[in-house]
Order: sequence, then C-alpha cells, then structure tokens
Amino acid sequence: MKHTEDPEEQRELMEESEESEELSDVEEEHHVKPGEKSLSRSKTKNTFLKKRRANKYFTCTQCGNSFTTKHNLEIHMRVHTGEKPFSCDQCEKSFTRKQHLEGHMRIHTGEKPYKCSHCDKRFSRSSNLKTHEMIHTGEKPHTCDQCGKSFSIKSLLKRHMKIHTGEKPFSCDHCGKSFSQSSSLNLHIMIHTGEKPFTCDQCSKTFISASHLKTHMRVHTGEKPHLCNQCGNSFSHSASLKKHMRIHTGEKPFTCHQCGNSFSQLANLKKHMMIHTGEKPFTCVHCGKTFLSASHLKSHLTVHTKEKPHSCSVCGKSFSQLPYLHSHQKIHTGVREYMCFECGKTFTTSNNLKQHQRIHTGEKPYKCSQCDKRFSDSSSLRTHERIHTGEKLHTCDQCGKSFTFKTHLKLHMKIHTVEKPHHHNHAK
Repeated sequence: MKHTEDPEEQRELMEESEESEELSDVEEEHHVKPGEKSLSRSKTKNTFLKKRRANKYFTCTQCGNSFTTKHNLEIHMRVHTGEKPFSCDQCEKSFTRKQHLEGHMRIHTGEKPYKCSHCDKRFSRSSNLKTHEMIHTGEKPHTCDQCGKSFSIKSLLKRHMKIHTGEKPFSCDHCGKSFSQSSSLNLHIMIHTGEKPFTCDQCSKTFISASHLKTHMRVHTGEKPHLCNQCGNSFSHSASLKKHMRIHTGEKPFTCHQCGNSFSQLANLKKHMMIHTGEKPFTCVHCGKTFLSASHLKSHLTVHTKEKPHSCSVCGKSFSQLPYLHSHQKIHTGVREYMCFECGKTFTTSNNLKQHQRIHTGEKPYKCSQCDKRFSDSSSLRTHERIHTGEKLHTCDQCGKSFTFKTHLKLHMKIHTVEKPHHHNHAK
C-alpha cells in the first residue's frame, strides 16, 4: 500500500483496499477466471459498486442517515460532535473536511483557479463557478412546488420554502426574535453586541456585514448598478429600483385600513396614518408648531432661520432643502418621470403627482382642526390654519408690516416700488 502521512488519505486507501478485497470475493463468487479479468473486471466492479451503494450499510445512530463507506459516516458524525479537525493557520478557522480548508485557504492566497467560460469572472471554488454560470445559461433547475418559483441552487429553494412553512428555527437569546436563516440571526445578534467588523477605508464608517459595506462604498464610487429599463434612471440599491418601478407599474401595495387609500411606499402609508390618529410628533422649538414628519419640521425651521444653503448651478436660485433643489433642477433637465395614469400628465416629483391625482379622486385628506374645511394637500391646510391662529409669517423688509399670505406681501411690496399695474393713461 502507498505510504502517506495524511490520516484521512490513509483511511481512504485502507477502504479502497477493503473494497478491492470485497471485489475479489465477488469475482470469485461469479467464477471470473484470471484470463477473463481484463474483459469482465470493469463490468463486475460496476455491478459490485451499484449493489454496495444500494445497500448503504453504514448508518448514523444519531439521525439514521446511511452511507456507502465507513469513512463517509465518520465525516458525517462531525455534524453531531461539532468536531472540526482541519484548522487554518492564518485565521484559526476550523473545518470538518480537508477540502473545505483547502478552498478556504484561497481567501488568504487570493487564488481563483476557476474561470467562467462566458465572462472574465474567476472563482476560488468550482461550486461557486457552477452556480455563477447559471446566470449566463438562465438555468434554474430547482422549482418550488407551492408557487412555481425556480432557483439556480438548491439552498436558495430551501431558504425560499420557509416563506410557505413560516419556519423560523433560529432564535435570539437576547430578545427572543426568530429568523428563518442562521445568517440573519448572526447579523441580528450584532445589534445587541454592537459589533461592526467591516470598516470603510474611505470614511472609517463601520458595518455589520460585508454586503452592507459593499453597498455603502457606492456612496464614494458613485456606482449605480441597478438600471430602470423603462426610463434609464440608475440606483445604487436594488430596493431603491424596486420602489422606483412602482412609478411605471402604478403598483400601490400598502393600503390604509381606515379609508382604503393605497400607497406605493410603506413610509408614505405610515405618514398618512397620522392624519387619522392626529399624531404630530415633531415640534418646532421656536413657535411650538407640530408636524407629521421630521422633514416637514426641517422645512418649517427655514421660516425662522431664512437659511437657503442649496443653490442651483444653472440659474443660481437657492433652496432651504436639498430635495427642493433636486426637484428644481429637473426644470433645466426636462426630466418628468412621474406620470398620471388617468390623464397622462407628467410631473417632476412623486408628491406633485400624488397631489394632482386628487383632482381625479376628489380626495381631501387634510382637515382643519378648527373648522370642518378640508384640503387636498397639506400646504393648503397649513396656509388656511393661519386664519385661525393669526400667524403672519411674511414680513416686509421695508416697513416691517407682516402678512398671513405670501401673495398679500407681494401686493404690499408694490407700494414701496411705486408699481401701479392697473394704472391707465388717459389722453389729454
């Protein structure tokens, strides 16, 4: 027998020897003569191996799984014992099989011997290459028998099936929350431990997973790999593209159970629900006025500060909020990506579209807290409520007189400019 110092290889050689002895017994039983061995041994061996595999007489006493060789049973037992005899000398990570360690070592060496035949991408493991190539072939051999969805690898199907079964076998010891995948639990636990092992080398921000770091890096690189095939807009996150696509499809999966209104974004539904509850959790420290959202409060604060830090590079117009600047810039670019499915009119922002659609629906969700008057948009409600509060936000910088409405201030300013738009020249 060939000499080797690797105990696993020695075991394999011993089992090969045992198989060879058993095979000789089978040949003798079938009266295979020495001169006939060269012709019939292959056939006899195949018959023997098929029978042996069918028998699978090495059975695990823990779970009942059976194996064709004693060696395979011993490897399987490590699942139950937790034994990992093969350790990496670079990071001390341990593995149940030698070949798993060999595959892991390529992380440290950077070796990627398996190259895709369709593109230039390379992989450290043949299994990863095989999975990757299904992107090119479109092969999805694993199909869910519940909903018909197909997957390229079996583990993805197995993970998907938990949606139908509702199975969440992995529980957090800290808070009891359950997860369908161990990887999701591991990420969740980092919330309790505060561990963030992945650091951005550009800004030193830390993250709980490599995927979160990879996504974050697009802030620095400007990469937007997720392309909308309808309008050409690009996004850095797949979730952002998914939300954007609802503009084109008109899909509104989030419905208010109070009034039946539907929304394309969950955040918009949550904000809408505050109309029914009357909740306004954000308070202005200057005047005590309350708002539905932090963005509304932030927008309101510019009334007190008069600050407009965001300027348009094309025309120089300044804005108090960056989203206002982005919306304004679409005037110059001509981009109007939000379309009304009722009349075909297009808009630069989703809010403008949403407000416009109320013309068709007749919806007036904003009710005055002082009287029964209702409005289709929040800005009209805010303007109306100044009648009750007596609030006069618009002040003349010439004489200090204040007005409830901006239009009234504009009319007043004509006194100072001596502008008389309705003056008629009479012939002498």
